[in-house]
Amino acid sequence: MKYKFFTILARHPEAGEEALNQFCSQHRVSFVEKHLVTDGANSFWSVCVTWLEGEGALLASQHKKPSVDYKQILNENEFVIFLELRNLRKQLAESQGVPPYALFTNEQLAAMVQQRINSKAALQAIPGVGQSRVEKYGEAFLQKLSELRAQDLAETDDEARPDQS
Repeated sequence: MKYKFFTILARHPEAGEEALNQFCSQHRVSFVEKHLVTDGANSFWSVCVTWLEGEGALLASQHKKPSVDYKQILNENEFVIFLELRNLRKQLAESQGVPPYALFTNEQLAAMVQQRINSKAALQAIPGVGQSRVEKYGEAFLQKLSELRAQDLAETDDEARPDQS
């Protein structure tokens, strides 16, 4: 594992962003840590990129699954729920200091929405979701799904009612 450090000026980030983006597109990145250093007009982002070296690392990145646009797969209401689940995943991951995919992948979040998951057993039936994930995170995600579906139903009912004015 190797490290590469970047400084991206807050006021004029273009050159630093370009260097970072170019580096990331050419290497197998395993982790990125960033920190804003505030110093008035001299403020900058300090970015540490952890990457893997060697032919195996490049081969592994070539065999990645193609990127999925969930906005194309999910309908409008499902996509809104999917985004809310991603926000919840991000909050929980940050609070525990783990990467978001350690909780659930985007594919698993989409399955929760599409399959209208409403129980721990149904959650565990999603490929790749084991009992430990269900025990750790299941309740929070099931509660969020329930809230979002109730909200969606309430909005649908409001739209279905004729205006009583």
